[in-house]
Amino acid sequence: MSDNRPPRARQPEGAPLRLGNPRPRLRLIGFGLTLVMVAFSVRLLQVQAVGASSYAEQAALNRLVEVTLPAERGDITDRNGAALATTVDAYDITADPLLFTEEQTGIPDAPERAAALLAPLLERDEDELVALLSEPGSRYEVLARQRTPQVWRQIQDLRSNLGEQAAKGTGHQVLAGVLAQENPKRVYPNEELAAAILGFVNSEGQGGGGLEAQLDAQLSGEDGSITYAQSGGRRVPTVGESEQPAVPGLDTELTLDRDIQWAAQNAISAQVEESGADDGTVVVQDTVTGELLALASAPGYNPNDMASADAADLGSPALEDAYELGSTSKVITMAAVLEEQAATPSTHVTVPNRLPRADRSFADHEEHETLYLTLAGVLAASSNIGTILAAEELGDTQEEANEVLHSYLEAFGFGKPTGLGFPGETPGILAGSEDWNASQQYTIPFGQGLSVNAVQAASVYSTIANGGERVAPSLVRGTIGPDGQYEPAPAPARERVVSEDTAEQLTQMLETVVASPEGTGAAARIPGYRVAGKTGTANRVDPDTGVYDGYTSSFAGFAPADNPRVTVYCVVQNPTEGPYTGSEVCGPVFNEVMQFSLAALQVPPTGEEFAGLPVTFEPDA
Repeated sequence: MSDNRPPRARQPEGAPLRLGNPRPRLRLIGFGLTLVMVAFSVRLLQVQAVGASSYAEQAALNRLVEVTLPAERGDITDRNGAALATTVDAYDITADPLLFTEEQTGIPDAPERAAALLAPLLERDEDELVALLSEPGSRYEVLARQRTPQVWRQIQDLRSNLGEQAAKGTGHQVLAGVLAQENPKRVYPNEELAAAILGFVNSEGQGGGGLEAQLDAQLSGEDGSITYAQSGGRRVPTVGESEQPAVPGLDTELTLDRDIQWAAQNAISAQVEESGADDGTVVVQDTVTGELLALASAPGYNPNDMASADAADLGSPALEDAYELGSTSKVITMAAVLEEQAATPSTHVTVPNRLPRADRSFADHEEHETLYLTLAGVLAASSNIGTILAAEELGDTQEEANEVLHSYLEAFGFGKPTGLGFPGETPGILAGSEDWNASQQYTIPFGQGLSVNAVQAASVYSTIANGGERVAPSLVRGTIGPDGQYEPAPAPARERVVSEDTAEQLTQMLETVVASPEGTGAAARIPGYRVAGKTGTANRVDPDTGVYDGYTSSFAGFAPADNPRVTVYCVVQNPTEGPYTGSEVCGPVFNEVMQFSLAALQVPPTGEEFAGLPVTFEPDA
C-alpha cells in the first residue's frame, strides 16, 4: 500500500533547533479551563437557585438537634426511709416520619413494615402506628411513652439486624427513623398504700394530685438539655455537641410510718367492706410532735394503674371531706366548761328524757328516765342533753355562752386550715357564733351543725393528750438534696389551748368513757394500757341530696393515757350493714390500729390501772 504524502524534509545537521508555536496549546488549555468554570457556574446556579429547596431538605437530615434531659424526680419515703414513690428508667419511643417516606427508604410501604415490627414490642395497634409514621410534614411523633429499657434494647437490636440485611442487599432498613428519649417513670412500690396522700403523676411527668402535686416544684428538679448533630436519624458523636446537665429533684421524707399506714389501711378497708359503708378514714398522730403517722382511707386506688382508677376515689378523704362529727366533739364543750371553771368533772347534772329549747325538744340517743350524772358521767354516757346543759353554763346569756364555745372551737383548729397546705383541703364549716340559728346554738355543743375534716378531729385529741398545747399537724419531716444534705422541715406551730390541769381532767374523763362499765367506749380497751377515748354517732348529711340520711360513726382517743404517745381517729360514713354506732363500727378499728401502733413504736405498757371517775350521783331525797 503506497503512501502519497511527501517525505518530511530533514533538518540539516548542525542547523539551530526551532521551537513549535505555543499558541494552539494555550488556546486549548484556556478552552478547557473555561469549560470547567462554566461547569462550576452551572452547578452553583443549580444548587443555589434551581435545587435550593431540595438540598435544604437533605441538609435537614444532618443538623443540630436539641433534646430535653428530664430531671430525675425526687423519691418520697416514709419516716424510716422506705420508698413510697420512686422513679425508674424509661424511654419514650419516638419517630421522624420523614425518614419513613419512599424517597428516604427506597420502598413505598416503609410505615407499614415498621409498624408491623414495632406493634408487638410497643403493645400498640398497627394502624395507629402507621398513621403516626405517615404523618405528612411531621418530624417528630411519639409512638409510645415510658417503655422499659428492655423494650428499647429490643428495638435497637432489631434495627441493627435490619441494617446488616440492607448492607448485604437482602432487606430494607425501615427502622432508621425510630429514636428514644429518656422519660423516667414514676412507680409506687406499695401500690394502694397511702395513695390518697401521695397522689399521682400525670402523663407529662407532673404531679396530678396529693403530695405529688403539692410538692411538684421541689420533687421535679430542673430539666437539662443536650444539643447534638444527627444524620439519617442517627446521632453523630462529637459534632457540635453541648450539654446542660439536669438537676435532680429533692427526695422528700414524710412523717408517715409505712407499717402503721399498712395496719390502718387494712383495718379501715375491712370495716368499710364489712359494714357496707360509703367510705372510711383512719388518722394516726404522734401526740407530742404532731406528726401524722398514718392517713388511711377506703376505698382507694393504685397510682401505678391510673387507667383503672375510679375518679371518685382519687382524693384524700382525711383532708378533703367535711362532715358533722357528732359526739367526739363533746370533748371541746367539756374543755371550755372546765377551763372557764363553770364546772368540774364531779359536778352534778340532772338529765331529763327531753329538754325543750328554742323551737324543738332535744333527746339523747336512747329513751331513758331522768339521769343523775356527774359531768364525767355526761361524757361517759354521751348525753346530748347533759352536754347542752353544761354548755349553757359558759355565759350569763345564751349569746354569751355561744361566743365562749365558739372561741374554743376555733382554738382547737375548727373552721380553719390545718396548715398542711394539702391540695383540696377543706377548712370545714364553722359559722360565727352570732350566726348560729336557734337549733345550732344547742346542737353545736354535741357536734352537729358544724363540720370538720378527719385531721382536724384527730388534732383535738392530740391537743388534750399533749397537756393542752396544740401542735400543728405535719406530713413532711425533711428533704434530701442531690448532694445528700438533709434539710429538716420547719418546726410546726404550737399554741396553748387549755391549761395542763384542764387537759389532765379531760384525760381522766375520757378514760372513764373507756374504763367505766357505764361508758360507751369499752371496745377500745387494750390489755396493759390505759386508754382515753370517745365514741361518736352523728346524723349524716347526704352529699348528694343535702339532707340527713344515715350515720357518721367515729371513735377518737389516745394511749397510754398516763403518758400519751399516739392518737388514733376512725370515721366511717354511712354504714348500711350491721351496727352503725361509733362504738361498734369504729371502736374495733381504733383498738386494732392502736395496738399495732403501740407495738411498732415500742411504747411500754401502762403503770397503774385507772377505774374511772364517778359517773352518777344519788339525788337528794
